[in-house]
Amino acid sequence: MKLLHTSDWHLGKHLNSFSRHAEQQEVLQEICEIADREQVNAVIVAGDLFDTYNPPTESTELFYKTLKRLSSNGRRAVIAIAGNHDSPDRIEAPDPLARECGIIFAGYPNSVVPTFELESGLKVLQSHEGFISLALPGVAEPLRILLTPYANEFRLKTYLGQEDSEEELRTVLQQNWQQTADMCCDSKGVNILLSHLLMMRKGDELPEEPDDEKPILHVGGAQVIYTENIPAQIQYTALGHLHRKQRFNTNSTPVVYSGSPLSYSFSEANQSKFVVIIDVQAGQSATMAEIELIKGKRLLRKRSETMAEALAWLAENENSLVELTMATDTYLTAEERKRLFAAHEGIVTLIPDVKNRTELSGSSKHSIDLSKGMEELFSEYFLHSKGQNPNDNILKLFKEVLSEEGD
Repeated sequence: MKLLHTSDWHLGKHLNSFSRHAEQQEVLQEICEIADREQVNAVIVAGDLFDTYNPPTESTELFYKTLKRLSSNGRRAVIAIAGNHDSPDRIEAPDPLARECGIIFAGYPNSVVPTFELESGLKVLQSHEGFISLALPGVAEPLRILLTPYANEFRLKTYLGQEDSEEELRTVLQQNWQQTADMCCDSKGVNILLSHLLMMRKGDELPEEPDDEKPILHVGGAQVIYTENIPAQIQYTALGHLHRKQRFNTNSTPVVYSGSPLSYSFSEANQSKFVVIIDVQAGQSATMAEIELIKGKRLLRKRSETMAEALAWLAENENSLVELTMATDTYLTAEERKRLFAAHEGIVTLIPDVKNRTELSGSSKHSIDLSKGMEELFSEYFLHSKGQNPNDNILKLFKEVLSEEGD
């Protein structure tokens, strides 16, 4: 069977004052075309379907229209789970109607998908908390999916029936996944894990979450999970949360973040975006192909030393969204700012880097480099104010506050 893995659509998201709705329409149309061209049997959307708990009406409409098209009138299964940006109840609300189109939603780690069967041959063969087995039209082998939508650590343990609050989340998840896999995932079907959590190989450097992403690793969030916690029966792990496509090799089993279909912050500047096509059959190793998405505007960062250089570069990158840093001996004048914004309608942020800032201010005050990210600026301020660097917990809390402020 062939599967398409995508995630982190973040419908309704803005970049400062710039709406991304038109770009989202284009890239979701592109994903639908890829699903048709590749003749995939199922589409997996690994969370963060929306950007907020209460998305705009136009984003909700785009979401349902896209899933309906992906489902091909019930001939193709679509499975979508909630991420840390989503309201689980909102995600599951249209489930009775969605099932008539072959669309399956899971908002909670302990959600139970009702059994149903469509005329196309799509059928839920087996279902219990955090697990479904599907018969797909035209495919002899069943598709088994371990489902773990996002929830914070306390709720995850509660949903999984874990009474010992001191036990590590990764241990609880591993035990739950393994028990389900031993009971339901033999070599006569295709077995995958679908989740929206932060996962890494034990001993590797912690993956970096996007700048404006609601962090999972915050106070009260969810613990990082290791790839070694995945049951041996799983042939492919489809993950959501990280916006850059990443793959962790664990023996012959791919563990993959498909990434977001658009770049949503300037920490993702110049990134290419993908969907992943998985080709897999029972008892065999999965193979995967990454298909690059070409729709939507690229996010670009540029530092220019002169006005002429900036204007020439802006003209060469017209169809993009831009963070422009201007090196200047003095502050940018109103006329200079006007010329830059007139030259390019996609300037999201204009940062003046004043070389003689101290001399111009007539004092020896600390110079602030506005080209740095918010987290780095906060760390510098904390050191300047408190005489020491902020610890990890303070940085995580600051990042969480930043994401809430963005909402």
